[in-house]
Amino acid sequence: MTTTRLTRYDRSMLRLMNDRRSASWYATAARRRLAVTAHAALTLAIGGLMTHFFLAKGEPLWPVAVMAVLLLPWMVATGVINSATRGLLELRERALDERQSAERSRVLARSHRATTLLLGAVAVTLLITGGVAGDAPKAYAAPLLIAVLVVHWVMPLWVAGWHAEDEPADDDVLEPGLADTL
Repeated sequence: MTTTRLTRYDRSMLRLMNDRRSASWYATAARRRLAVTAHAALTLAIGGLMTHFFLAKGEPLWPVAVMAVLLLPWMVATGVINSATRGLLELRERALDERQSAERSRVLARSHRATTLLLGAVAVTLLITGGVAGDAPKAYAAPLLIAVLVVHWVMPLWVAGWHAEDEPADDDVLEPGLADTL
């Protein structure tokens, strides 16, 4: 951590992000990647429902109800990923040590590259669709741009959760049978 004093908020967030009571949810790489995949799927589902709500002619309210229901597991998955990364993206810079600060920079760089590729793919898709149809699909431009903005917002979380490493083994815990030899 830096020499800057931590505020009460920083200390409480540091305690929250380092709380290991729910460590079983993200103890292995497979579980962390499952949480990231579930979060991405829920984000896609909520975005699709939002798009349907705004583009539907009758504007039915069922997509809003389903979005509200999906928001709870989305928030749980966000919390699991944040806990797995020990708050890498949620903590202020002054609450991170040098290793975490460097990891945050790597995560942000990776997610920036992924988002840039996604933006390029969306732009090419809109241009090709507009060229084939003879007119740009204006109705889908705004929802696509909003979707890319949301992905840009959560991509660092996905990258951090996907690349998070396992917790190191405790040094104080002895292997079974090793205590007999000491």
